[in-house]
Amino acid sequence: MTPCTSLPVTRAADLAEVPTERRWLVDELWGDEAVGIVGGEPKCCKSFLALDLAVAVASGAPCMRRFAVVRPGRVLLFAAEDALHVVRQRLAGIARAAGRDLADLDIHVVTAPSVRLDVERDRDALTATVDKLRPRLLVLDPFVRLHRIDENQSGEVAPLLAYLRELQRRYHVAVVLVHHARKGGAKMRAGQALRGSSEFHAWGDSNLYLRRHGDQLTLSVEHRAAASISAVSLHLNTTAEAVALTAIEREAVALATAAPAEISIDQRILDQLASAEAPLSATALRQRCQIRNATLQAALAALVDDGKLRKNRDGYALVR
Repeated sequence: MTPCTSLPVTRAADLAEVPTERRWLVDELWGDEAVGIVGGEPKCCKSFLALDLAVAVASGAPCMRRFAVVRPGRVLLFAAEDALHVVRQRLAGIARAAGRDLADLDIHVVTAPSVRLDVERDRDALTATVDKLRPRLLVLDPFVRLHRIDENQSGEVAPLLAYLRELQRRYHVAVVLVHHARKGGAKMRAGQALRGSSEFHAWGDSNLYLRRHGDQLTLSVEHRAAASISAVSLHLNTTAEAVALTAIEREAVALATAAPAEISIDQRILDQLASAEAPLSATALRQRCQIRNATLQAALAALVDDGKLRKNRDGYALVR
């Protein structure tokens, strides 16, 4: 019987420390050498976010004009659902939004018609490509086009995710996997809303989730080994030159979503009279201002005393 070889071990205190500056690939957004999911329901701009990450890492420009890139480098991308000319157009637009030229970016696009992670030959080809190019970031979009397994079966999903984890560890590459959320998942916690097995949520070191509420896009961020930032509002800017996501600054969001200041009763009365072509009776003012009669009468008396209103047999009018 062949003796069993023991596993390599190291004392905990002797494990290598990661410098603080090596914690992030993209500050606050994606961990260095992290695997994870960019998830969301259809039409939530998942692909635009994944491409923005690609442009940011390849160029060193802030992702979505806000999140600094700590370790720029080469990017390898496979976009399974878009024609190659569409991929180029989108990347060029995002590069322009970032103030860069696509020709200067070290982004390599897999042009094979398909890549199946459940097929050994395709896994070997992807591994050989990663070994040759040594990218800093690998983007695969979307997961549903990378296999023919049952996504609801943990036993089928886990080996594919384990393969991507092996790529990450062997080649020190960050992996972004674009994945859909299930229908009706908007009311669930972001990670639980991912379609299929819970393996997806458990697998990610850094996960980004997009949700749409009308015209408003919201990004939530989740990390395994770092504190997550608050939700970020995003806007898809569309110009003749570029279509790209932009993170809206917190101050702008606060101003845009702040509740309007309460309009005083006096001002409501004055506004109604200013827009009226003739004096208004107390009854008409009460209906227009939707306030109690006692409140209205007190406000009218005070406005008359202050010289802002005059009262005659036809009702109340502004003093011009």
